[in-house]
Amino acid sequence: MNLRDVFDRLADRLRPQARGGAPALPRQCPICGFRGTFSPAGQPSRPDARCPRCRSRERHRLIHLFLEQRGVDLADGRSILHFAPEKYFVEKFGALASYDTADIAPGKAKHTLDVQKIDLPEASYDVVIANHVLEHAPDDRAALREIARILKPDGFALLTVPQNWSRDETYENKSVSTRAERFAHYADHLHVRYYGRDFPDRIREAGLEVEAFRLPPDEEVRYALNRGDVLYIATKAV
Repeated sequence: MNLRDVFDRLADRLRPQARGGAPALPRQCPICGFRGTFSPAGQPSRPDARCPRCRSRERHRLIHLFLEQRGVDLADGRSILHFAPEKYFVEKFGALASYDTADIAPGKAKHTLDVQKIDLPEASYDVVIANHVLEHAPDDRAALREIARILKPDGFALLTVPQNWSRDETYENKSVSTRAERFAHYADHLHVRYYGRDFPDRIREAGLEVEAFRLPPDEEVRYALNRGDVLYIATKAV
């Protein structure tokens, strides 16, 4: 166990479980098979968000369930580019020659790339993964066009974003600029928008076909998924 794991586990223990006084409900991790009480994660804290054994969070388990249910094996040799790679995926796919990582900050991944202007040739990858990345990009439409450009025909992108399901339209406000304002408006000081139900329209505008994947409510509870999370599969047609 490295120091980051030790820190995460300590932070989980100190972070309150905001259940309104309700006792913990045992959950099941589809990745490692753990059954029991999950840990909180995030700021602000999300109860039952992290598996205490494999450290997966909600969106990791959602993607795992999609791949499992659809019989998709990302270790079958297809080329993958993962923006802002999370530890779970790096540990799972990092040894594969076909798995590349990218981040806008130098030193955090194999490639230093801006998702809004990806310095790679067209049709470079079979799969692009971007979990909670687009809400950080000032021009997310350009980012989606770039993702579409570097995908091979029949390739697909796995996309997740924070969404406010009560709003038809994505909320963006150019006057919101300070850390305090961004947190108040978007629930995170690093975000520049809060997506509404129109997010799939932005994907289609980039020339991609889109499918929304989520599980029934009882399975969301069983696997400790975030009720607001949807995995979007954006496919580049031939």
